[in-house]
Amino acid sequence: MQKELHTGIDLAVALIKQDTLPALLNTATRQLENAFALSKCWALELDLSGRTLHCGKLDEAGEFDCNDFSHPFAHVLQTGQPRELTRAASYRLDHAGFQNLLELSGRPRSFWLEPLKGTDGRTLGMLVLCGDHPDWQGIISQPLYAGIKQLLVHQWISQLQARDQVWQRRLLKRSLDHLHDAETLRQRCNQLAHTLVGNSEAMVNLRAQVVRAAGSRLSVLIQGETGCGKDVVARGIHDMSDRANGPMVVVNCAAIPDSLLESELFGHTKGAFSGADQAKEGLLARANGGTLFLDEIGDMPMALQSKLLRVLESRQFRPLGARDEQHSDFRLVAATHQPLQEGIEDGRFRRDLFYRLSQFPLRVNPLRERTEDLEALSRHFIRLYTEREGSGPLGISSHALHTLAGYNFPGNVRELRNIVELACLQTPAGDDVQPDVLRLDDLFAEPGQPLTASVAPKTVPGVPGVDDIRDLKAASQAFEAAIIRDRLRQYGGNRAQAAESLGLPKRTLAHKCLKYQVTDL
Repeated sequence: MQKELHTGIDLAVALIKQDTLPALLNTATRQLENAFALSKCWALELDLSGRTLHCGKLDEAGEFDCNDFSHPFAHVLQTGQPRELTRAASYRLDHAGFQNLLELSGRPRSFWLEPLKGTDGRTLGMLVLCGDHPDWQGIISQPLYAGIKQLLVHQWISQLQARDQVWQRRLLKRSLDHLHDAETLRQRCNQLAHTLVGNSEAMVNLRAQVVRAAGSRLSVLIQGETGCGKDVVARGIHDMSDRANGPMVVVNCAAIPDSLLESELFGHTKGAFSGADQAKEGLLARANGGTLFLDEIGDMPMALQSKLLRVLESRQFRPLGARDEQHSDFRLVAATHQPLQEGIEDGRFRRDLFYRLSQFPLRVNPLRERTEDLEALSRHFIRLYTEREGSGPLGISSHALHTLAGYNFPGNVRELRNIVELACLQTPAGDDVQPDVLRLDDLFAEPGQPLTASVAPKTVPGVPGVDDIRDLKAASQAFEAAIIRDRLRQYGGNRAQAAESLGLPKRTLAHKCLKYQVTDL
């Protein structure tokens, strides 16, 4: 009796010391094997769904479907009562998993299957005792067996509760992290709403995507029609990123001639080419620690595209005329209004560069697809005008907004800003913008049609009236800029089409746009 008590205490201490459920089950089965001379003992755990029994040694015994009545485990769990299973009966069970357990048990003469339940009646799992000549009733009636089983159930429940608590803590942490991320996203989107203005679903989604893009190191490709605000999106990505304190270097690939673009990007040493009187730092080097924004990337020459691809892969570049390579840690954002897929098919744009640029693609919807943003954008531009000029309109009337809603805006947000600012100029301070001051007609009439009073040359914005001209050269340049601006508006900002319609090479048009500070409308 003293020896049995001593043994029981030792076994109990060993069970209590186990700090994981697999360790507890392994210890308990080992104790039962040794204490009652069993050939094998298994502890099968019932999962939370109550549908599958798992063995602690999955590589040995496997899993058992509790709804599969081709093995006796399902019957025992269903009735909640223990049962004996003879070897002769077990041979007739055509179940691969059970036959595997039989083999690993040494094919004993008899099995004792006993479900284990907690005090709340919840089934935890099952004990499978294996022996050749056991007296099952004699074993299960012993106090030592009952004590081991009782302590096993108690510790099993404790382990499950501890595991549940850990799971609950992890779930709570995950939920709190999710709430924190959602709140951070909301706050940053609210910040962006001051520049990326609009309450349409498209703009709400765009702001969220900008915040996500800013939080990554992926290259971003912004696509959208001319004038829709791709440069504002790029600025938002930079300002929301961890590089906000670094430089944002902007390169307009369409405005710089091919012969100068490589030098502008990579820089050059003194004497690298004719006219290189001194060394010049390239824009890639200036973007170190910040963001490099390549606007109108679709206009980049093919020869330079291959060099840019290598730079994006290694962040290494060599200035013109230099022997050694330099490193620049920049984040790339590119933008284009051109359909790059067509450029790839036409052989004007490298496919591999496209995929390298568009790791995080963004699309900015044209204004005609989000007319619900017209009011917010109009009031935003009125506020900017008033802050810049010191006075201006108070707001915009509902009739004026209705008029704007009926216009297609080929020049997108940039055209809306020009229209609103011109209307502000013609609206008394403190009043609301009215429909009669909104210039929604083309700058010039169609060929063959007379000019109306509202579009006659003497009222063209930026061009002095005929009677007011004092500098013919300046007036001519202003008139030329007005024609280019109108033609760009007519072709939706497509410089190639605008240049062809004016009988100009595209590079010449780009030079004039740069010279006269004409932006794409």
